[in-house]
Amino acid sequence: MHQLFSYGTLRLASVQQATFGRLLDGHPDAIVGFRSEILTITDTEVIARSGSDKHPILLRGSASDVVEGTTFTIDDTDLAAADDYEVDDYTRIEVPLRSGGVGWVYVFGRAEASSG
Repeated sequence: MHQLFSYGTLRLASVQQATFGRLLDGHPDAIVGFRSEILTITDTEVIARSGSDKHPILLRGSASDVVEGTTFTIDDTDLAAADDYEVDDYTRIEVPLRSGGVGWVYVFGRAEASSG
């Protein structure tokens, strides 16, 4: 099982139904050291699922930056489906969760690639 932290469209019931075939069970959570900005996406399937071409994206921030969201417990199949849903601008990394432990989260891919 995996922990997946979502701060954006994966929290929407319509996106969960289209991506996973059901609603996910989650709890409020947060990650520290990241900040959120808005990305304009062009993938028509993702726009159709989410209802918007504006999606939040995470960038590394300062130690005082906190992003609120939801942590979901998912299996390997769900994680693969989430990977398929996210556009190429996003990269999945593991981060510490405020609730304890670590979880996967999607961040701005080019920023992660350039930071090492």
